[in-house]
Amino acid sequence: MTKIKEIRDMGPEDLKTKEKSLKKELFELKYQRKIGRAEKPSRFRLIRRDIAKIMTVTNERTKNAK
Repeated sequence: MTKIKEIRDMGPEDLKTKEKSLKKELFELKYQRKIGRAEKPSRFRLIRRDIAKIMTVTNERTKNAK
């Protein structure tokens, strides 16, 4: 789980990259759950929260830029 301070310190390109990798990981976990092999079900929640944090920081930056 990534801390919000760490996310705020990242640049815009790093945030996009991190978000893409988390979404890919979430997709793969969902696929594993469908076939019955999800090893760490608690990871779903953590990934979704990290994605939400990244999106929040991104939205704050776009609003402050205006």
